[in-house]
Amino acid sequence: MAPADMIGIGQESMNNLIILDRDGVINEDSDAYIKTLDEWIPLPGSIDAIARLSRAGYTVVVATNQSGIARGYFTVATLDAMHKRLTDLVRDAGGEMGKIFYCPHGPDDGCLCRKPAPGLIDQIVTEYGDVTGVPMIGDSLRDLEAGVARGCKPVLVLTGKGLKTQDKGLPATLGQVDVYHSLADFTDNMLKD
Repeated sequence: MAPADMIGIGQESMNNLIILDRDGVINEDSDAYIKTLDEWIPLPGSIDAIARLSRAGYTVVVATNQSGIARGYFTVATLDAMHKRLTDLVRDAGGEMGKIFYCPHGPDDGCLCRKPAPGLIDQIVTEYGDVTGVPMIGDSLRDLEAGVARGCKPVLVLTGKGLKTQDKGLPATLGQVDVYHSLADFTDNMLKD
């Protein structure tokens, strides 16, 4: 399998890195997939949260499974348009978006980049350096597992599938998981000092 594709801008020191899942953390999620630009709707406060983190010196990157490409639900061009909108909205809010790493493969493709496999995190390590202790913010168990496999600090948000993930119980293998209502809530806590 080819490595996951990535788009985005900028490269910063990993010391101020934050890794986000996309669907359910930054934008609304759907069991029917986010297939069009019109369906890509930011969650309340998420764009501002990314911009605030950026202005505070953090580099915010995304690691997202996008199997809708392999399933034929949307094209890479459509995904690029969604990510351009994300980048533009963050810039309009006064911040900068780091790179967006995505896995375009389906669940049966046997790739190394589809979370919970850590391949996307490995790509982030290649680009930004060691991610030990870096927050990996997701709404599903697979997000947290991918990060923990490379030493990230797991952070669960209760948006998207987060409440269901919490209700199922988190395995002890994750270690201490910080839980926040949303990305905005995480950001408020991160920047409170």
